[in-house]
This record gives sequence, C-alpha cells and structure tokens, in this order.
Amino acid sequence: MHTSFTVKLLIVLGLLAILVSLGSALFALVRDKGRSQRTVRALTWRIGLSLGLFVLLLLGIATGVVVPHDIGG
Repeated sequence: MHTSFTVKLLIVLGLLAILVSLGSALFALVRDKGRSQRTVRALTWRIGLSLGLFVLLLLGIATGVVVPHDIGG
C-alpha cells in the first residue's frame, strides 16, 4: 500500500473512532440520565483519541509523511 493512502486511512479511522465514542457518550447520557460513569468514560476516550490523532498528525508533519498544503494560495 502507498504511504499516503495508509496515512489518510489512519486519519479517517481515527475520526470515525472519535465519532463513535461521541455517539456512545450521547447514548449513555440519554439512557442513564447522567447517573452513571459511562458518559464520562466515553468522553474521556474521545479526548484521548483526539489528542492521539493530533499528536500523530504533528509527528507526521515533522517527519514529512504528512505534507500540509496552502489553501487558496
């Protein structure tokens, strides 16, 4: 597989995992009416996944695997 495709796939999978975690938190909040730790746990996972994806993007940019492009310039 090409490196660029692999990186894009990992980014998309990371974003999907973040959305699934956010949906899980919403479901737990509505179902348990805020009386359980499931919402907190799901939101903690979302924060961790978001930070992990951000760090991976920064590492990718630093190593040259991810190349940001100028928008409109």
